[in-house]
Amino acid sequence: MPTLDELLHAAVGGVGGTERPGQVEMAHAVAEAVEKGEHLLVQAGTGTGKSLAYLVPAVAHAMETGTPTVVATATLALQAQVVDRDMPRLAESLEPLLGRRPTYALVKGRRNYLCAHKLEGGFPDDDADTLLGVGDVDQQASRLGQEVVRLRTWAEVTESGDRDELVPGVSERAWRQVSVSAEECLGSRCPMVAECFVERSREAAKSVDVIVTNHSFMAIDAFEGRQMLPEHDVLVIDEGHELVDRVTSTITDEVTPGMVRAAARRAGRQADASSTMEEAADLLESVLEPAPEGRILSIPDSLAMALGRVRDTARAVQSELKPAPGEEPDGGRQVARAAVDEVHENASRILEERELDVVWLDRDPRRGPLLRVAPMSVAMLVRDKVFEDRTVVLTSATLELGGSFDAVAGTIGLRGSESPPWRGLDVGSPFDYPRQGIAYVAQHLPAPGRDGLATETLDEIEALVRAAGGRTLGLFSSMRAAKEATEAMRERLTDLEGDVAVLCQGEDQISTLVRQFARDPRTCLFGTLSLWQGVDVPGSSCQLVIIDRIPFPRPDDPLASARSQAIARMGGNGFMAVSATHAALRIAQGAGRLIRRADDRGVVAFLDNRMMTARYAGFLQRSLPPFWPTADRAMVLAALKRLDETAPPPLPVAEPALRGLTGAVAAPVGDTVRGVDAVTPPPAEKPVAPAPPPPDGARTAVTQGESWTGQDDEELRDGIELGLTVDELAESMERAPEAVAARLAGLGLEPGQGPTLTFD
Repeated sequence: MPTLDELLHAAVGGVGGTERPGQVEMAHAVAEAVEKGEHLLVQAGTGTGKSLAYLVPAVAHAMETGTPTVVATATLALQAQVVDRDMPRLAESLEPLLGRRPTYALVKGRRNYLCAHKLEGGFPDDDADTLLGVGDVDQQASRLGQEVVRLRTWAEVTESGDRDELVPGVSERAWRQVSVSAEECLGSRCPMVAECFVERSREAAKSVDVIVTNHSFMAIDAFEGRQMLPEHDVLVIDEGHELVDRVTSTITDEVTPGMVRAAARRAGRQADASSTMEEAADLLESVLEPAPEGRILSIPDSLAMALGRVRDTARAVQSELKPAPGEEPDGGRQVARAAVDEVHENASRILEERELDVVWLDRDPRRGPLLRVAPMSVAMLVRDKVFEDRTVVLTSATLELGGSFDAVAGTIGLRGSESPPWRGLDVGSPFDYPRQGIAYVAQHLPAPGRDGLATETLDEIEALVRAAGGRTLGLFSSMRAAKEATEAMRERLTDLEGDVAVLCQGEDQISTLVRQFARDPRTCLFGTLSLWQGVDVPGSSCQLVIIDRIPFPRPDDPLASARSQAIARMGGNGFMAVSATHAALRIAQGAGRLIRRADDRGVVAFLDNRMMTARYAGFLQRSLPPFWPTADRAMVLAALKRLDETAPPPLPVAEPALRGLTGAVAAPVGDTVRGVDAVTPPPAEKPVAPAPPPPDGARTAVTQGESWTGQDDEELRDGIELGLTVDELAESMERAPEAVAARLAGLGLEPGQGPTLTFD
């Protein structure tokens, strides 16, 4: 077996990169952790090349032991990077040293694949105005009908059935007509199991060296014991700062009157008790309608009675829907059972009033009253189910908050009695942050309020954008603030019309907006958390990042407040442990958008003077990259003008890769995704490709008063990747645009680190 250094050197050369000390240190730390069976938390700043730093020892371990390594990422973007860019190039470069080509597979949820049985009419239509019907009768009738006709045409030629292969994509509503969830799937009883894209992909994924999946899929596999992933003794969790939120999402549930009625309608004539379910929904609605919003510390008798009725009637319908022995599988019955099972499970959970569960009531203009339940903490669950019986490497550019790993370690069960041994390592970044970037706090501005952006704040944004000549990424704490700033700048910059454009999240799909921003340096892009975490625009197109305020969680957020109160009861500082930690993570991610390459230059401007004046300011500052700090407005404006005048042309913009059954079949020549300066295109031939075992469960996440199933989250991320705007997503998923934007804000990426800054 070649040495780790030999393998890493070959891999880095294969992607056209340069070996960096932090990358080498991280690769050896990962190999040592695997050898010792000790967990590793490793912070690797932007530009380190951390993907190769964990993939090379992962491949070496898998080929030496015959046991696969599982890599779990938070976002589809990083999944695609690993599968379409990193692994093909790594496999190509390591094959001569290892004697055979390393293999890999992408494991995703069932909803990401066409269902052959559903395409043949084996399931009922999801909507009264079914898309399949529209497509059959008149393909010109609507955009949705045209999408379905296109899906059917594609289904006849695709080898993988993987939604990512369909470029451009289709609306979520159209995709639901040709796919099924895990709960709806007939499994081995399906008459078309031999043609099943999921089963074929799963078969292709057996016996590979590296399996790439996502946090949610990994969590369901660990928590629910479905064994969707093969046995493995090494798990790498990339974008580790997202793990707690993703795990929380997979084990968060809801019950609504509308949800109960929908399940009853699906059961329909197949179950006599379905009418009693509708009555139970009416009773639940009558109890929830007059109830106040907010956390429910103890279930009142009237609510307990209504939930009990929902649970019991759902159980009766379950009994009627149970197929008789030897009965032929029926898609309609299976869909109904999945919906009724979810109602029964969720109502039962709320009634149990588990010690660590938080229950609260929300209201939605469209969906009415929503009863939700989420775990206050997932630390012990993660410790027992994820860190048990395997070596875990958790990595991100943002793990060390306030100068310590303790905050993150505590949220995943690695602190306290009986916690497993672990090591924290910060391998730094190859960037010279003090020379490349300025951290500016606009100390003269008024404190942020609840009534929108102050006039002085808008004045500051205008001055900064004018000095930068565009080139601005604006990161705002709310969609309302982002839109307000966009409208104001469009009005204020009319004298620069045709020279500086201002784009706003929601006006087009994020990927399109980001590519437009990256191509044209005279452009500003304003948005919320999706941009804080997911934008990678190296070069001169992004030389100014504006952060409007410290992104604390909402004061009325039931989970955040419950966690803060619990910590305070135990004698801790709830604000610092929950709110300040949340803010530090987001700020570090946002600031990390600025410096993406060794030759990048620019300014991160904080328009919230609490970054200097608050008692927790030092904690937040220690979570930032070590930029050169200042509060000197004149100096910053002059620096931005100089950068604008001397800026080189923007870098080439990478287009999305097209993926087929055996990996990427087309990819851009340039590579602006990683922190390495790679320009080598991937090899034409790819190893093993997508391969998903079963699926995500019917569980829900909660974001700003709107619930999202784990499946919804995957579909939402897919929709954005495949080119849907916020409005299109809102229409296809039948949700408010604000709710979609808020959920997008919670699905993100990486960024920074560094010492306390001293602002002058």
